[in-house]
Amino acid sequence: MAEKTAEKKTKGTNGVQKDRNNEKESLSYDFHKETEKNHGLSNDEMIHAYKSMLLSRFTDDRIDTLIKQGKATFLISGSGHEAVQVACAMAMQGGKDWFFTYYRDNALGTALGITPLDIFRHIMGRETDSFTGGRQMPMHLGSKKLRMPTASSPTGSQYLQAVGGALSCVYRNTDEIAYVGGGEGSTSEGEFFEAINWAAREKLPAIFCIQNNRFAISVPIEQQTAGASVYKVVQGFEGLHTFHIDGTDFLESYATAKEAVKLARSGEGPSFIYADVVRLRSHSASDSQDKYRSKEAIANDTKRDPIAKFEKELIARGILTQEEIDKIRKELNDGVIKDAETSFAEPIPDPKTVEDNLFCPANEQTKINYESSIPSGEPIVIVDAINHALIEEMEKNPNMLIYGEDVQDGKGGVFTATKGISTKFGVKRCFNSPLAEASIVGTAVGAALTGLKPVVEIQFADYIFPAMMQIRDELVMYRYRSNGTFYCPVTIRVATGGYIGGGHYHSQNIEAIFAKCPGLYIAMPSNAADAKGLLKTACQIKDPVMFLEHKFLYRQGYAKSPEPDADYYLPFGKAAVKKEGNDLTIVTYGALVEKAMKTSREMEKKGYSVEVIDIRTIVPLDTDTIVNSVKKTGKVIVFHEDTKFMGFGAEIASQIAEAAFEYLDAPVKRVAGLHVHIPFSLESTALPQDSWILNAAEEMLAY
Repeated sequence: MAEKTAEKKTKGTNGVQKDRNNEKESLSYDFHKETEKNHGLSNDEMIHAYKSMLLSRFTDDRIDTLIKQGKATFLISGSGHEAVQVACAMAMQGGKDWFFTYYRDNALGTALGITPLDIFRHIMGRETDSFTGGRQMPMHLGSKKLRMPTASSPTGSQYLQAVGGALSCVYRNTDEIAYVGGGEGSTSEGEFFEAINWAAREKLPAIFCIQNNRFAISVPIEQQTAGASVYKVVQGFEGLHTFHIDGTDFLESYATAKEAVKLARSGEGPSFIYADVVRLRSHSASDSQDKYRSKEAIANDTKRDPIAKFEKELIARGILTQEEIDKIRKELNDGVIKDAETSFAEPIPDPKTVEDNLFCPANEQTKINYESSIPSGEPIVIVDAINHALIEEMEKNPNMLIYGEDVQDGKGGVFTATKGISTKFGVKRCFNSPLAEASIVGTAVGAALTGLKPVVEIQFADYIFPAMMQIRDELVMYRYRSNGTFYCPVTIRVATGGYIGGGHYHSQNIEAIFAKCPGLYIAMPSNAADAKGLLKTACQIKDPVMFLEHKFLYRQGYAKSPEPDADYYLPFGKAAVKKEGNDLTIVTYGALVEKAMKTSREMEKKGYSVEVIDIRTIVPLDTDTIVNSVKKTGKVIVFHEDTKFMGFGAEIASQIAEAAFEYLDAPVKRVAGLHVHIPFSLESTALPQDSWILNAAEEMLAY
């Protein structure tokens, strides 16, 4: 039976008065009453539901057998979850609505049209795997046609993405819905609550389907959640419709899903479906639940098998006979076995494709006429150049959104980079986010997957790390893990760097950390013209970009430059030779470009010629320009603000050593920050100073 829990007399989501108290009472929702047979499903649709459940189960059964035969390696089963998954699929529309699945949502995919053959190709890592091209381990479904972004393994990371997808549904003025599935264990993640909060606050058309099988691998729900029920926990979110149902009962699940869809499509906001299901297999093929569950408990779950329950219902309603059920079971199982044999005979991916789809292929990338003019406007500081770039790109792209903490007017960003934008374009397109970095990036991922161009702000680089999961495991992996089917063109603007007396938590440099994320472009301009040109490019290309803005440079006079026009774009991966020279090369970027230029001028007074290269983008790195300079000068200093140990300069030095070793007249020298947390009072001791690079240049030239 459906259950409802509350603490006072109030209206349920179906408008019926209920006496509430602290004890759980079992209540049928009004919409569970069959005012129309099978809640409006035809006999054929009921049979489709049954076949979908069976196909999913038989596919699981066959994978188990394949593992024992050495033809497959892994399974995360949805056995016992089929009824509520199929119900949600049939209440929604594949190809119209959005489905952010988790690794047990197999039956949902089957009901929408994913075939056992599709799943076997994925399970066996075949070249024909339409979900991931053999790149991800099982079970990570995906389909462009069904609007099902390729799933991933981290528990709970899908919730914020679904909220971003729902935000996009509203922004694009559609009646589309975003479904998101997950197990009760994943609700222990903080991102789950961030997602519920955002969806409820904005009344977004999202359906959260939490499938409670009572175990997160071996950890029981009593050790996961206060009160052993996240359904109780979420009651405090105003605007969230909540339903507690028997997820092994197909018709109860369908009636609930149908109600949630109606609420979402009519603008009534998100629903939370807490479905009690059973886990009929171990967590995965690598687990054995016999170690932590009693035989009696497993047997009791088996008695609640949703397929067995549905078969009895179909017979009782006169939709199928036992003979017809037996025939369907045999036909479907025979087909599943045949599909497994077909996929096993197919080839694995070509090893030559292993680096494909990290970034957008050139023939699919946005066509941009780079450096079509010479910056010749009035001199402008970096922060204003960034502001103008954002305004110009918002004017060009109606699907571009800007959001983050404090970005809205009248604040306009803590550094005023977004000043005037919400006034000009409205808070629908430029708005404040909650103070939650994972929320900012996670929703941006979902919005980008559904067709928008989010340009989001992280106020300080020091605080980006709550979003690390969404960046490293989601944003930059979507194109690769889906084999090019899905991509996330999110631009993340981040204020970075020191020299402002910000101490430990307002001075970090993060480029080296995020350069380890394949699939992410990273830029760090040193002057206004470059900042505008690179940011405008970031707003156009079909790849994730981390755009690092050095706080110390925002209003520095020496970082001023003539403003480029609205059609000026700079390519990523093209370094700038700031000053030519023949005796020494200094490779640098960000706030240290000016320090390198000072050194070059000082050494010129002493008769030396020092070349200064501003790399401008960390990824991609213009190695050619660096190597060509080193071949000319024979000596090189790699100069950067971040720590010397494990800083990005180590990568630059390594590439120089590999590509130009025989041209070097001295060892590659690195000048960089100390390997410490940036101290408040001793900042000048920890961060590179003018004297550091000047002394290093003198030493190198005397070598």
